[in-house]
Amino acid sequence: MGTMTTPYAERPAPSHRTGAVGEGGEPSAYGAVDPTDLVTRAVDLARETQRWWANIGFAGRRHLLDRWRQELTDGMEDLAAVVREETGKPHGDAMLEIGLAIEHLAWAARKAPKVLGRRRVGSTLLAAHLAATVEYLPQGVIGVIGPWNYPVFTPMGSIGYALAGGNTVVFKPSELTPRTGQWLADSFERAVGSPCLQVVQGEAQVGEALCRAGVDKLGFTGSSATAKKVMATCAETLTPVLIEGGGKDALIVDEDADVEAAAQAAVWGGLSNAGQTCIGVERVLAHTAVYDEVVAAIVRQASAVRAGLDDSADLGPITLPKQVRIIHDQVAEAVADGARAVVGAPASTDGVGPDSALTDPARLLQPVVLVDIPEGARIQTEETFGPVITVERVADMDAAVAAANAVDYGLGGAVFSRRNGPEIARRVRSGMTSVNNVIGFAGLPELPFGGVGGSGFGRIHGADGLREFCYAKSVARQRFTPPVSMTNFQRRARVDGIFASAVTLLHGTRPWQR
Repeated sequence: MGTMTTPYAERPAPSHRTGAVGEGGEPSAYGAVDPTDLVTRAVDLARETQRWWANIGFAGRRHLLDRWRQELTDGMEDLAAVVREETGKPHGDAMLEIGLAIEHLAWAARKAPKVLGRRRVGSTLLAAHLAATVEYLPQGVIGVIGPWNYPVFTPMGSIGYALAGGNTVVFKPSELTPRTGQWLADSFERAVGSPCLQVVQGEAQVGEALCRAGVDKLGFTGSSATAKKVMATCAETLTPVLIEGGGKDALIVDEDADVEAAAQAAVWGGLSNAGQTCIGVERVLAHTAVYDEVVAAIVRQASAVRAGLDDSADLGPITLPKQVRIIHDQVAEAVADGARAVVGAPASTDGVGPDSALTDPARLLQPVVLVDIPEGARIQTEETFGPVITVERVADMDAAVAAANAVDYGLGGAVFSRRNGPEIARRVRSGMTSVNNVIGFAGLPELPFGGVGGSGFGRIHGADGLREFCYAKSVARQRFTPPVSMTNFQRRARVDGIFASAVTLLHGTRPWQR
C-alpha cells in the first residue's frame, strides 16, 4: 500500500469536464443541463478513476497531492482574488483560509499511511491461535457539498482528506462561489492530470442529484435546516453522510482571565469575515466580576472595526443577500425587547434584494455589540451569521457553562481563564473549544473538527478525518489449530466445560473475593 504501483505516466486522462462554468468562470446554462445527467457523468468518471487512484498507494498519492499543494501555494494570490470577488471578504482573510487549507492537505498526505495503513492488533488468551490486522480502505467516490463563507478551507477539509485516503471526489461548490470551486479542480488537474476531483456546478437541484447519485459517502456543510434535507435524501439510498451544520458558539470569560486578550479574541472571532463563520463567536459570557471591563474592552476594540468595499476595510459585505434581513430582524427584536446596542445599531434592509451585488453598500453591515439581552431572545439561541456580538453577565462558571450548553448547537467555542480553562472547556458541549485563544483548533491538522447536536456529526481533519472517508477492514488469520475449538458442530460437552472454566478463570470472581 505504500508504493506507487502504477507509473505516473499511466494515469488516466480526463475524458470530459463536468463543471458548467462559462467564460470568466461564471455559472452558465444551469437550466440547460439536466442536473441528474451532469452529476451521473461526474460520478461515473470519478468511479472509473478511483481504482487507479487507490492502487498507486500512499506514496503515489502523496507525491501527486504534494504537486497539488505546490500548485495551490504558487497560485495563492490568484485564488485569493477569486475568493474576494465571489464573497467580498478582504484579501488577507482569503489568504488565511487558503494557507490553512494547504497546511491540512500537506498533513493528510503525509500522515495517511500511519493512520490508515495495515497494522497488527493484539489477541487474547481465548483467541491466542489467531493473528489479526486492521487497515482502513477507501470507500470509493465521495460527494462534497461546500459552503460559500469559506469556499476553500471548509470543503478542502473533506476533499483533501478523502483524496489522501484513496477516494475520488465529486465536489459541488456553493452556487455563490462557483469560480472558486472550479479553480480548485483546475489546479488539481494541472498538478495531477487525472479527473480524481470532479466539480459539478449548480443550485439545490444539483446537490439533490449528488445525494442520489450513488456516491459512497457525502460530506455536507451548511445550515442545519438544509442538512436535514440532505440527510433525508441520502437516506433513500442509505448513503452515509457527514454533516457540519451551524453554530451559536460562546466565548466564556472567567474572573481571572486576561480581559484585553479575551476582548480581542471576541472581536476578531465575532466580526471577522463579517461574522459569517460557523465557528465564530456569537455570544460572550462574562463573569460578573469582570463583566464591565469586558464590555468596555469589546466596545473599544469593536468600534475601530469597519466594513467597506475598499482594500483597507476590515470587513466585507454580507455574501448571501437574504441574510441581511435575518441579521436585522434578530438585532431589532432584541433591542425592541430591551437590549442595548453599545456599538452600532440595527441596520436598514431597504433596497437589499435577493440578487443585489456584492458591491451594493446596503450589504455592508457595521459591527453591532448588544448587552442586556432579554432572556429567550432569538439572538441568544439562533445562528445570526453576521457581525453581531452579544455580551451576557453570568454569576459564575457553572452558570456560564449552563448558558453555553442551553442552545441546540454544539460546534466550537472558547474559554479565557488563567487557572481553570481546560476544565471549563471540557464541560462545554461542543466538538471543539479553544482556551485563551479563539478558533485555534481549526489551524491544527491533528485535531478532529466537527460538532454535536444541531451542529451535525462526523469529523474532518486529523486521524478521525482520514478515517471518516474510509472503512475499517479487519482480517483474522489462524496461526495454528487450537486444542479446544468452539467453532464446529463436532465439539462435545467436555469442550463446552473447558471453555466455560477458562472464561470463569479469566473473568469471574476469584475464590478469595467471595
